[in-house]
Amino acid sequence: MVLELSAHMQHRQGERSLFPLCQQVRRGQAHRGTPLWFCACSGCASCLMYLLTRGFLGFLPSWPRFSLENTDPRMRGRGIQLLSQVLLQCYSLLQEKEVLHLVLFYESRLQDNHLVIPSVLQGLRALSMCEVLSPGLAVSVLKAIFQEVHVQSLLQLDRHTVYSIITNFMSTREEELKGLGANFTFGFIQVMDGEKDPRNLLVAFQIVHDLIAKDYDLGPFVEELFEVTSCYFPVDFTPPPNDPHGIQREDLILSLRAVLASTTQFAEFLLPLLIEKLDSELQSAKLDSLQTLTACCAIYGQKELQEFLPSLWSSLRREVFQTASEKIETECLTALRALSACLSRSVLSSDSEDLLDSFLSSILQDCRHHLCEPDMKLVWPSAKLLQAAAGASLRTYHRISHSVLPLLLEQYTKHTQSSQRRTILEMLLGFLELQQKWGHVEEDESPLLSHQAPVCSVVFSALLDPSVQLQLVGIKALTVLGSLQGFLSSSNLELVVDHLIRLALHEEDSQSSEAAMEAAGSLAPTYPKVFSGHMVPRLEEELQLEREESHHKRHSLQQRCLQALAAVSTHTSIVKDTVPILLQHLQKVQKGTEAKNTQDVISVCQSLHRVALQCQQDAEGCWYFHQTVVPCLLAMAVQAAMPESTHTLPGKALLEEEVLAAMIPVISAATAHLSPELAAQSVSHVVPLFLDGDVSFLPQNSFPCSFQPFGDGEHLEAQRRLVALLMAFVCSLPRDVAIPQQEWLLRELLALSCSSNCPFTATTAAKCFAGLVNKHPAGQQLDEILQLAVNRMEPSLAEGPRRTQALTLLLWVTKALVLRYHPLSSCLTDKLLGLLGDTELGPATADGFSLLMAESPDVLHKGCHADVRIMFRQRFFTDNVPKLVRGFHGAGPDVKANYLKGLSHVLNHLPKPVLVTELPTLLSLLLEALSCSDRVVQLSTLSCLHPLLLEAPQIMSLHVDTLVTKFLNLTSSPTMAVRIAALRCAHALTSLPTTVLLPYKGRVIRALAKPLDDKKRLVRKEAVAARGEWFLLGSPGR
Repeated sequence: MVLELSAHMQHRQGERSLFPLCQQVRRGQAHRGTPLWFCACSGCASCLMYLLTRGFLGFLPSWPRFSLENTDPRMRGRGIQLLSQVLLQCYSLLQEKEVLHLVLFYESRLQDNHLVIPSVLQGLRALSMCEVLSPGLAVSVLKAIFQEVHVQSLLQLDRHTVYSIITNFMSTREEELKGLGANFTFGFIQVMDGEKDPRNLLVAFQIVHDLIAKDYDLGPFVEELFEVTSCYFPVDFTPPPNDPHGIQREDLILSLRAVLASTTQFAEFLLPLLIEKLDSELQSAKLDSLQTLTACCAIYGQKELQEFLPSLWSSLRREVFQTASEKIETECLTALRALSACLSRSVLSSDSEDLLDSFLSSILQDCRHHLCEPDMKLVWPSAKLLQAAAGASLRTYHRISHSVLPLLLEQYTKHTQSSQRRTILEMLLGFLELQQKWGHVEEDESPLLSHQAPVCSVVFSALLDPSVQLQLVGIKALTVLGSLQGFLSSSNLELVVDHLIRLALHEEDSQSSEAAMEAAGSLAPTYPKVFSGHMVPRLEEELQLEREESHHKRHSLQQRCLQALAAVSTHTSIVKDTVPILLQHLQKVQKGTEAKNTQDVISVCQSLHRVALQCQQDAEGCWYFHQTVVPCLLAMAVQAAMPESTHTLPGKALLEEEVLAAMIPVISAATAHLSPELAAQSVSHVVPLFLDGDVSFLPQNSFPCSFQPFGDGEHLEAQRRLVALLMAFVCSLPRDVAIPQQEWLLRELLALSCSSNCPFTATTAAKCFAGLVNKHPAGQQLDEILQLAVNRMEPSLAEGPRRTQALTLLLWVTKALVLRYHPLSSCLTDKLLGLLGDTELGPATADGFSLLMAESPDVLHKGCHADVRIMFRQRFFTDNVPKLVRGFHGAGPDVKANYLKGLSHVLNHLPKPVLVTELPTLLSLLLEALSCSDRVVQLSTLSCLHPLLLEAPQIMSLHVDTLVTKFLNLTSSPTMAVRIAALRCAHALTSLPTTVLLPYKGRVIRALAKPLDDKKRLVRKEAVAARGEWFLLGSPGR
């Protein structure tokens, strides 16, 4: 053994210098000032671990020579610490006999001097993790700790070690510990009693929870266990600043609550405590008590609650009636609902008192009479309490609604003022929604069905009332009634439809009209035949009716008809009725050349877009809409683009940019949710239409000449505009759908984007090209098309009349590649950075950085299946912002603003947590950007700084003088949006430390007096808010 150990030590040459110190420890010759870690050096610990792993445990009987029986307790502690550190590294290698000897040794050391105890506990922790621990040793160790160690006199780390030993044994030796009976519980109570450190409390609370959850014997110590844990309730803990342990008050609250609400045995002690804390003045104590009561109700029964129900109800009622805190009110209602649900679950014997009935009777007695006073302040607290109790179970709902519903119906009839009726109907609506929660109306039990006629009468009368607010509540109630299957009769349903049509079309107030349309959309899936048979024909009739009214009134009515047709299209059978009506109306209005026709076409497209969105989750409806609407829209657009029809270009409504922009989301929404099979079927028709002029699949396809959108000649300019519709279709297809003739299509789009003189056509071609490139599989074909694009762009960017078109293409292709992390994206981004120094293209390039970072509405977003990688903005920021900063410092004075604008756009779209971490290095540039004369730069920078003032006040306070000066200067900007943004930032400045702001208080208040007289109301509104906050700066209680 000596030879082996000697060889091992020679192998560790780097640590031989420490070994003599350890020899001194063994001989008791180490200097008293020697630090403890020298005696537990890695060299010595490694030697001992070497012995243990080789099975040389025979050295333990001679361990006294290693200073374990030295008269100096510090020296003994160092020796035991050395052994404990070794065991913590190699406990898994020990054999059962070795563990037995070590346990007996450590147990004997627990009676040693208090200086030795921490090292002994570390050794026992290592042994508690051994899998080969002999039966009975766990009990023996814990008994020794309970008897010999006064745990609460130890340091925090050593107390944590004791908790760790107990936790380890509870997870591996559960049956042995249960054999101790209540003695184990009593021993742990002694260990935990007086604990104050939050790190230890989290472990201790978990041990208590396991004691209860794993059914350990608590014996006569239930109250003692409750006392030792409940003394921390409610938790009053504020973590120190920069706490490395990260323990929050909420962690302790949840851990303690899990203990208190884990057993019914605590009920007789806990409920009085909760009632006491509910009566305190501390809001945090009230909230914690209410949340704990709610948690307890999940396991309590009537036996536990019976004695305390009157006091609990009294406390809850008082808090709801008197509190000014919305949080406390919400928690009170939640607790009341939990109490009622708990009593509803209790199994009642025939001779026992019905606690639920008596409890609900108390609630009704204290609250019901307040419902008769709709103008008094207790009416809503009472209604909320009743609704909370009624929402606990079907039984509680029946009991309370039987008493309350007749009263509310009577009070509605009794009171005639609209405000009073609205209050009563809102309370009634709350009970109707609870019936909705419990499902179908049952004839025998439902109190609602027994009052069917008066309920319908009340709701219908509200819809006829001139008060808009009462109408809105009535519409909500009507929606709830309609959702209750079997409640509304067929005659009532027809009356419902009549009311909704009247409100949707003829009610002057737009709120009621919109609410009626939403209600129709909600009810239509439940009663599709009723709405198809009654509402849709009425809307069609109104849409086609020619009235002798003013143009404005007739136009407004048509707009509402279109909106109502779209709103009600929430069922496939209804969609099949409404879509032909909308398309027919579109064909009618698109023939004109006046501006009003353009707006009419846009309105129809907006309605079609809403229908498309509502169809997306239904495969049948989605395919019907697609195959009906998309060919029809394409056919009308192609017809409008024929040369004979374009002599008044752009007079044709369907060729206007605004109309095409409105058609794009319709086609995109109709395509994005198609199955791959159906999408492939559709793409096989649409792409040949644009490449080959194949119009065979279009309805009414007898056109006077061929369709050649990619052909040459000025006479085809109108047809080229329709590339926007191609973009909407192909860029919304699922990624796994193959596009026929894709390479040819890409080349045509590339050529068109660089050659078209129409900005709209060139931009849509570039977007379409970028959308296809983004989804194109990686490989040689993609590399070739990208190289072709680069070769096409570079000469055009250098010089010539089409530099703007080339820049637009470069921006969109760069965005497509940045989103998918393509390697070429960095090269193209560098080209854009270089163009910032161009006097002609620099400003447009700077604006392009917003395009790169922002969400695009029509292409290159996840909704159209684009390849968008996570955190692409953060990656773009990391790669390019340093280049922007270097470019700014090296740029001439005439182009510096371009770099600031680009930087501002990038930062404005960056997630705020990322921006805060980079703020110190970029803040100086942002402050300089505020001095830039470009209004876009100013507005973007202010938008970027506003959240930073709220989220990083300490950093921003270092520049408070500059910030105050620049914000106040910008409040006089000629641009309204800049003035508003500057005032919001001046308002946000008040979130900085008060001591930093007080020297500027008078100056800011004087400066903010001027915008109070601004000619724009929105500016005055922001000025009032900002100035008011600065007035309050430094006042008590702020």
